[in-house]
Amino acid sequence: MTRFASVYPLVTARSVARAFTYEVPDEVERGAIVDVRFGNARRRGIVTEVGVTPPDGVVAAPVERVAETLPPALVDLALWLADYYGSTPARALQLVAPYNAKRRGERRVVDGALSVEAPPEVLSATQEAALARIAAAEGGGNFLLYGATGSGKTEVYIRACEAALARGRGAIVLVPEIALTPQTLGRFRARFGDRVAVLHSALSEAERRDERERIASGEAPVVIGARSAVFAPVPSLGVICIDEEHDPSYKQESDPRYDARTVAAKRASLEGAVAVFGSATPRPESWATLERLELGGRIAAPLPTVRVVDLRREAGYPLSAPLLAELGGIAERGGKAILLLNRRGVAPAIHCRACGETRRCPNCDVALTLHGDGSLRCHHCGRLETLGEVCPACGSAELARIGAGTQKLERELAKQVPELEVIRLDADVDDVREPLERFMRADRAVLVGTQMVAKGHHFPGVELAAVVDADTGLGLPDFRAEERTFQLLTQLAGRSGRDAPGRVVVQTFQPDARAITYAARHDVKGFNDGELERRRALGYPPFRHLVRIVVTGPELPDAMRALEELRGGLGDAELLGPAPLLRLRGKHRAQLVGKTDRPRALATRAASLLGAAAVAMRRAGLSAVVDVDPQSL
Repeated sequence: MTRFASVYPLVTARSVARAFTYEVPDEVERGAIVDVRFGNARRRGIVTEVGVTPPDGVVAAPVERVAETLPPALVDLALWLADYYGSTPARALQLVAPYNAKRRGERRVVDGALSVEAPPEVLSATQEAALARIAAAEGGGNFLLYGATGSGKTEVYIRACEAALARGRGAIVLVPEIALTPQTLGRFRARFGDRVAVLHSALSEAERRDERERIASGEAPVVIGARSAVFAPVPSLGVICIDEEHDPSYKQESDPRYDARTVAAKRASLEGAVAVFGSATPRPESWATLERLELGGRIAAPLPTVRVVDLRREAGYPLSAPLLAELGGIAERGGKAILLLNRRGVAPAIHCRACGETRRCPNCDVALTLHGDGSLRCHHCGRLETLGEVCPACGSAELARIGAGTQKLERELAKQVPELEVIRLDADVDDVREPLERFMRADRAVLVGTQMVAKGHHFPGVELAAVVDADTGLGLPDFRAEERTFQLLTQLAGRSGRDAPGRVVVQTFQPDARAITYAARHDVKGFNDGELERRRALGYPPFRHLVRIVVTGPELPDAMRALEELRGGLGDAELLGPAPLLRLRGKHRAQLVGKTDRPRALATRAASLLGAAAVAMRRAGLSAVVDVDPQSL
């Protein structure tokens, strides 16, 4: 008897965002990855339903090849993701389908791990209690594992994974950026050896396929990776740990714009697994909605003391007198320091004193950043220009460098404290492992960088952490600006004094800002409680969801008009806009933001309207994205 199935060809166009009927062999089940003819091309497709009846008058073509089969739970997850985030099933299914690469003879895993010797630690009473609660929720549940930096969260993750393996189930551990957490990866390798698989962007497609095969076969039941590892084909998932759950890197910024934290909770629900969200600075959303497992303070040392330096009363910038005194002490007696300045380059802007012009990117509405080689670069589109001797607008030679970036700070440190080895870590560094390893080995050194230096590192001998300009993010037009500043300051403070008493210096022009005062007291509860009160009054997450629709095109009026038309079909949601955004890569942009209690319904409606308008929008050169639960506005 002929058998038919619904198949989603893996194509990105919204105009064909539906299943098609194909004839399939008897052994094909839901989740099978097949090759099909689609139009004039051969495509991969995913079987989402078998035993269907072809539409009247349709002659169903046979599938050409059955490659392999996905776990049905991953098919369910992908279809839910497409619906919740206003994407297409095909785009979501591409996230869970393995890479179409030929297998190589020899396996090479690029994991970035630093070797760690982590006999198992003796657990504290709070760690024991947290593990007991996780074990008691074997049928599923979501927990917030909250504790100061150094309170033992990683050991709880490891023990939770061990418990899952003992029950014959697998584990996924998500980290924000795997290249920046080599010690965490090293600890898992030391405990689980070759049973650890690693999934991240540094792997080739063939290497990723090899790792997926190890995972699917059960050879590697523990998976560590960045956000896309949430889709790893673990056969029987028991636990998902999301480390540094506050980090915005868990949000995908291309379609489908999923949040790995939300997807992890959904996958755990589908598979009866436990999801553990860990952070020293949890998001207000997690603080308000998840059952809290509190680890308390540090195990080995007290939290560092914090000194706030008011830059309005200091002559030195970027290095104030109190900060220079601290660095001088380290240069004299030995030790390490970490300095954070969340701007790259030498100066974030070049300004003409004569005519007032600022050198800007012609493709994006942002200032060009001066770098150490004398070039001006756009940090959005990558445009490169030369500085020159005079202003291109008026010919004046009175060019001023506004502000400071990591490269300028690097030069200032080399000049002011030459006894210290200065090591820079930011997005302009090609190999992030090299500076991390140099800093680990150094005797007298200062690590200078952007927010990358605050992420998950545990360096011995760091007695000083300093924020050179704590105001960088406070002025951003984003409702999360204070939250991000508080998290960054508190996380950086946590890099200091892990094995001996530490100190923190915070330089700021706004010493009374709420984020800074709470960070100086290490008061996570006070900050989050206040932040939740503010968000309740304004209708922001977690009290309401946000859905953001962005239209991009060659002309701003066209983008605004498309959003006005879309607005008319979105029903009774509270809608803000449309409003223009900064140009990006030569394209004009506008956005419409909805506040809603039903984000899935609003995103689905928006996606449906955009699909219906796809041909007309393409003719006008317009593109659109739906962003559910955006991390910035």
